[in-house]
Amino acid sequence: MKPTLLVVALGGNALQKVGTPATSAAQLKVIDKTSEYMAQLKCRGYKLVIVHGNGPQVGRIVMALESSASVTPPMPLDVCGAMSQSYIGYHIQQSLRNALLKANKHVPVVTIVTQVIVDKDDIAFKNPTKPIGPFYTKEEAESFESERGYIMKEDSGRGFRRVVASPIPQKIVEFSTIERLLDTTICVTAGGGGIPVILEKDGSLKGIEAVIDKDLAAEKLAEDIDADILLILTEVEKVSINYNKPSQEDLNCITVLEAQRYMQEGHFAPGSMLPKIMAAIAFAKSSPSHKAIITSLYSALDALDGKTGTVITLNK
Repeated sequence: MKPTLLVVALGGNALQKVGTPATSAAQLKVIDKTSEYMAQLKCRGYKLVIVHGNGPQVGRIVMALESSASVTPPMPLDVCGAMSQSYIGYHIQQSLRNALLKANKHVPVVTIVTQVIVDKDDIAFKNPTKPIGPFYTKEEAESFESERGYIMKEDSGRGFRRVVASPIPQKIVEFSTIERLLDTTICVTAGGGGIPVILEKDGSLKGIEAVIDKDLAAEKLAEDIDADILLILTEVEKVSINYNKPSQEDLNCITVLEAQRYMQEGHFAPGSMLPKIMAAIAFAKSSPSHKAIITSLYSALDALDGKTGTVITLNK
């Protein structure tokens, strides 16, 4: 019996803890804990591919470079995304290797700097929605809008964040390399959703200013490699409708049609749960054998055992 192939999409809480300093050491401490859970998955016999977000990190890289513009030139958003992909991937591959060694599991872990093709005419470039960077007050957000030309939007009641274009991922450029490594290596890939590039008429690639949603990139990857499960890890154990209301209801096992109905009814916030639901629906629709699970990092093992989490499948 072949091992179950998982694509794991790590949310922000798996990389950085709210209320802690935005330092490399603080991030690595959180990732060390995350890696313990990833190692447990591998020890259970799962084949793993890991995708991670980069929203806060890429935002800080952009801010740091802009703030030092008098000393060194700022870099475009795709380059900043590549920077975040590399250093977060470095933390994960180092930390996960250490966790595997402690479990006496000798498995290579590698980070692949991943380009993802998007459509230069994607409507997202006219309507930026992807939040990056830290949260700000309304007054701070207005200041950034006037001084730097940022587009700032309120994010799910948590404050204001800068938003940038988030086009739909169309093709993972390094897919064939990832596919070759699946049987022997844990790949950390499409970090931050991948580096957004456009395909020119002559076949060449060119970076473009955007940030791809990591859940949608994880879905595209999971579909392409025919993964068994897309495991989307976030801050909550289960997806809810009527979230934070007296009538809140946690969802256990739902079909694609049910998920689509809840989405159309506006139950999922654009900056948080909506892209996760969209990714889960797309993956579950792609094959009757595909299953998407949305849960917390700390509940991942129980969710895979069918004890918790929100499971989305094509049919009951």
